[in-house]
Amino acid sequence: MKPAALVATIVFILLAILHQDVWNWDNTELVFEFLPVGLAYHAGYSITAALFWWLVSKFAWPATIEKWADE
Repeated sequence: MKPAALVATIVFILLAILHQDVWNWDNTELVFEFLPVGLAYHAGYSITAALFWWLVSKFAWPATIEKWADE
């Protein structure tokens, strides 16, 4: 397994664990005086996940799939 794939797997597992934000369930605070903390957390989480998958597709994508598709 390539090092980039190993890092991607570890970060994926970490993101899966962080998606369950049980520590924000009872939090009634607001971010920027209008956005609930849980919603702000998931907005940041979504941006992080999108950036992560972009990096995975750029650096950890298996080149053998591209060769196979070109044949």
